[in-house]
Amino acid sequence: MAEKEEKNEKNVPGKFYVDSNCIDCDLCRETAPDFFKRDDDEGVSYVSCQPESDADVALCQEALEGCPVQAIGDDGE
Repeated sequence: MAEKEEKNEKNVPGKFYVDSNCIDCDLCRETAPDFFKRDDDEGVSYVSCQPESDADVALCQEALEGCPVQAIGDDGE
């Protein structure tokens, strides 16, 4: 499970985030490319935009559930 204390500093504020466990597998960026971007300097993903519609939330939730190292979190905010 992702840890709030380990959030990537590039995440925009909001419900979803990526923590320091990210292994740059690209799954989240393929699943929800409008919301997850790659930090080319660090080689990890981060949340660049928070979803607003139910469909967009579902895409981010799919990315969260598919993350192989559970680096995506949902803090409910």
